[in-house]
Amino acid sequence: MSVMLRLLKLVGKLNAHMLGAVALGALGHISAMAIPVLGAYALLNGAWMGALTLAIVCGVLRGIFRYGEQSLNHYIAFKLLAVIRESVFAALRRLCPAKLDGHGRGELVATLTGDIELLEVFYAHTVSPVVIAALTAAAVIGFMGAFHPVFAVIAALGYLTVGAAIPALIMRLAWRDGLESRKVAGELSAFWLDSLRGLAELLQYNQVPARIEEIERRTEGAEAVASRMKRWEGLSTCLSSLAVIAFTFITLAAGFALRRGGEAGLYGVLLPTVTMLSSFGPALALSALSGGLQSTLASGRRVLGLLDEQPETEDVASGLRPTFTGAESRGLTFSYGGGRVLENLSLALKKGDITGIHGKSGAGKSTFLKLLMRFWNAPERSLFISGVPVGAVETAHLRALEGYMTQETDIFHDTIAANIAVGKRDAARNEIVEAAKKAALHDFILTLPQGYDTLVGELGSTLSGGQRQRIGLARAFLSGAPLLLLDEPTSSLDSLNEGAILKALREECAQSGRTVALVSHRASTLGVADKIVRIGRD
Repeated sequence: MSVMLRLLKLVGKLNAHMLGAVALGALGHISAMAIPVLGAYALLNGAWMGALTLAIVCGVLRGIFRYGEQSLNHYIAFKLLAVIRESVFAALRRLCPAKLDGHGRGELVATLTGDIELLEVFYAHTVSPVVIAALTAAAVIGFMGAFHPVFAVIAALGYLTVGAAIPALIMRLAWRDGLESRKVAGELSAFWLDSLRGLAELLQYNQVPARIEEIERRTEGAEAVASRMKRWEGLSTCLSSLAVIAFTFITLAAGFALRRGGEAGLYGVLLPTVTMLSSFGPALALSALSGGLQSTLASGRRVLGLLDEQPETEDVASGLRPTFTGAESRGLTFSYGGGRVLENLSLALKKGDITGIHGKSGAGKSTFLKLLMRFWNAPERSLFISGVPVGAVETAHLRALEGYMTQETDIFHDTIAANIAVGKRDAARNEIVEAAKKAALHDFILTLPQGYDTLVGELGSTLSGGQRQRIGLARAFLSGAPLLLLDEPTSSLDSLNEGAILKALREECAQSGRTVALVSHRASTLGVADKIVRIGRD
């Protein structure tokens, strides 16, 4: 219920459209019910032509009202899905990058695609049908009550049974399977994505058969859950159909009983019975939702859970904006994931210097750079930039002061030039070329069919690891940030390209006064540093 209420709050922005959909839906169902009722009336009175004309009119109106209702419902659904997508991407922006480490990419893809898409069922086929069913039921109960109060009571019980009791029972019985269906679907999607991304390694080590076997096992598990959900839907349909027949016969029996008692005539028997039989459409629509709604609400719970997740660090919107004069840590101690990563670290990054940072794997070298970027919060008064605590600097300004290159460079499905320009959105072509030259990338680009306008494959699949790494370096050079944080910038490069990049890095620092924090395991890379600081114990 809490998930439904939160999803319903978003509808408030489109109240007029929702009211229109409800009104058209109710009129459409009433028009459909009127056709058999008018037929029964014509049968009793012999007024065939008049009843036939009205039935045709009602049939045409039913189509028009139905079209209008569906158009408005889907307009609402797709507008709200756009709002939800925007909210989810804003949440990812807040959580990135530190808090997203706990989310697999496949899981995020499943949420951004399948889960959000499934919410269309809630907005287009759940919200207004519930209101329409209530309004239509009230109208029919009033109509039935005009013949006799007993008919109104039977109708009310029938609609409550078909539209509320049976769906509630099925939802209660199927809720675990509904949650599991979305969980299994998300895990299967994540496993597929991992398999596609690692296909080369799987082929190399002959792991494809084992991977296929695991995919088949997971698929069978997903099919088993889907089969259980279908059984619940079948049970719901069966119970609802039985209830419709039962309450129709109860209405007919009540009519004959009233007729024998002199409280109803032939009209009072036939018309309420026909009305009862033809009026369950809105209630049956609710009953049909009971099984699938569990999966939909499970998707809603996953989306809302992502929106509710709190970031590791909140952006500082109105902090200080110092000019870069250097950075330093003073007795920096930091724990992450239940373990101590950095302990009593003190080092200074002097303006214009290249500081090499060395240490064993897991010593906290990359963590130190991420703390400077404020992906995590450093303990108070332990990390400074330009003499100001990092946490007091406006976040946008802090990121403008720091150009950060990670160990894994993400490549977008775009041109080489556009991928380099990630470092500076409004960069001119000559700036992009100059950055590529500094990253020893220019000559390679000139060999491509369209040069800088060559399209890069998805996830950088058409580039080698070294080429992707050099694009990351070009972005850092292009950013113009006075402090460059380079995490293993030459790990995928041969000695020739490494020498060219280090030479360009040294010249850049000499010409522009840039400061560099250079994390590397390579002694050849650290040879360019003015000083080397070791982090962690031997």
